[in-house]
Amino acid sequence: MNFRPLHDRVVVRRVDSDEKSAGGIIIPDTAKEKPQEGEIVAVGPGARDETGKLVPLDVKAGDRILFGKYAGTEVKVGGEELLIMKESDVLGVLEAVSSRRKAA
Repeated sequence: MNFRPLHDRVVVRRVDSDEKSAGGIIIPDTAKEKPQEGEIVAVGPGARDETGKLVPLDVKAGDRILFGKYAGTEVKVGGEELLIMKESDVLGVLEAVSSRRKAA
C-alpha cells in the first residue's frame, strides 16, 4: 500500500464478522452490521503537544483494535476498502489471551 496517514491518524482494515449467530442461525449479508473490529495497516508519526514536541502513537501496524460504530472515514485505496480514523477513535487493543491455565 502506498498510503501514509498524517499526524495521529491510523488506517484500519475491518475484520470480517462471523457468518452465523451464537445460536447457529446463518446471517445474510444484508442483515449484517459492519464489524467494529479491525487490524491497523498503517499509522502516522504522531501528534504534537502544546510545546510542539512529537508524541508517538500507542498503537502500531498489525494491532487488532476495537473502534466505535461510526468512527472513521471509509476510503478505497488500491481497490481495498479501508477506514482512516484518529487514534482517539480507537477504543482499545485486543491482545492474545494465553490458553494456559493454572493447575488447581
